[in-house]
Amino acid sequence: MDSGRRKGLSGVLSSLSLLCVILDLQLDGVLGATHVEIEQHLEMGRKLLAAGQLAEALSHYHYAVEGDSKNYLTYYTRAAVFLAMGKSKSALPDLTRAIQLKPDFLAARLQRGNIFLKQGNTQEAREDFEAVLERSPDQDEARNQLMRANELEELQEEAHAAHHRGDYSTTITVLDRVVELSPWDPEFRELRAECYIRLGDLRKAIQDLTPTTRLRNDNRAAFLKLSTLHYNLGEHQESLGHVRECLKLDQDDKECLSHYKQVKKLSKQLDSAEEHIQEERYQEAIDKYESVMRTEPNVPYYTNKARERICFCLVKNKMPAMAIDICSEAHQRDPRNINILRDRAEAFILNQDYEKAVEDYQEAREFDMENNEIREGLERAQKLLKLSRKRDYYKILGVNRSANKQEIIKAYRKLAQQWHPDNFREESEKKEAEKRFIDIASAKEVLTNPEKRQMFDSGEDPLDPESQPGGQGWPFNPFESGGNYHFKFHH
Repeated sequence: MDSGRRKGLSGVLSSLSLLCVILDLQLDGVLGATHVEIEQHLEMGRKLLAAGQLAEALSHYHYAVEGDSKNYLTYYTRAAVFLAMGKSKSALPDLTRAIQLKPDFLAARLQRGNIFLKQGNTQEAREDFEAVLERSPDQDEARNQLMRANELEELQEEAHAAHHRGDYSTTITVLDRVVELSPWDPEFRELRAECYIRLGDLRKAIQDLTPTTRLRNDNRAAFLKLSTLHYNLGEHQESLGHVRECLKLDQDDKECLSHYKQVKKLSKQLDSAEEHIQEERYQEAIDKYESVMRTEPNVPYYTNKARERICFCLVKNKMPAMAIDICSEAHQRDPRNINILRDRAEAFILNQDYEKAVEDYQEAREFDMENNEIREGLERAQKLLKLSRKRDYYKILGVNRSANKQEIIKAYRKLAQQWHPDNFREESEKKEAEKRFIDIASAKEVLTNPEKRQMFDSGEDPLDPESQPGGQGWPFNPFESGGNYHFKFHH
């Protein structure tokens, strides 16, 4: 903190040609014997100023100014402290008072002109620089600053003309130099922000508007606009912060109050939905995100976000058909969103459509090559696709990937009864039935065993010797024990 203050002070000292002289003045000559207390405050202020302790120095200069309102140097030095603290508006009255007390005080004239220039007040700045040059024609800084004041005035007119004809890009280009010359002028920052908004660059508009909340007193309009911009970008917490600043200035401001209620309601719904997801209460989260779309149907970010998260929740709830529909709609609105592509890929996997799952993961990978989750998902989808072309235990039993153990056993019993080899007499039919029966039994063996099912869902076939270390799998053949395959089915 102290180093930052010293840096700020250093910048001001370099532009105030007389400040070093002021700090070294023998104040005894300036003040009378009856001003001993004032002299003590000035001396303490000088020491604190030199040490970079600006706030502490300022308090002593306040006492000095109150005690002796005729000392132009005290006003000038206090103005220097204000400037070092970034309070140019507070510095102006002190500089003006110093000039009134000593009209030929050129350093104060020059410094006031610099402030006017940075504030965009070209006429006042020009008057001060011309007054300096009238008394000191060789003053280079005044001459250069006068040229900048003239340049700024021309640029201001050019910017207004470009904006009036709707040429926002040109307006921004001109305003870049305007803001460089007058960084403390809120008007042209606001104008540039408006141009950025017209061109769809809300981030840069926010960058321009943020300092205007300090450059204008009671700038509720800027706080409201900042809140609206963040809201439209989907940053509801930042939006809340800015609209609350507006209400601090006036709690009855109708526009800010109305916007606050909207943001607060939406923010609560979004936070609640994410809490439900964290707690794996996916249906409740879906309900909340549907409320979000009703609360704010006009800002694309929120409707897109709601569809994205609803798709995620439907996948978690093992509802692939609905998830694919919602994800596809969300993908159309936000085609580069890898979360949507990931979730739709998982829905395709649940739906046993592995080719489409691979396509979605590949597309997501193109947008983010470094994402490990996408890479691992793609590898798993590719393994499942490869497995499905060999033997898919879910398809063999005719069950969904989300089927529970009871559903799997029920499907197994039905198919085992249908394809039991004892039901067939022809040798060719019996051999086909035996093959089908082995597949059905293998599917039941894998899908009712949590460990083996997890392996299969990850893209490995636990009954395929090639998938196992050393080529050793779990071969399962109910007919290997002498061909005596008699089974009882309990209903």
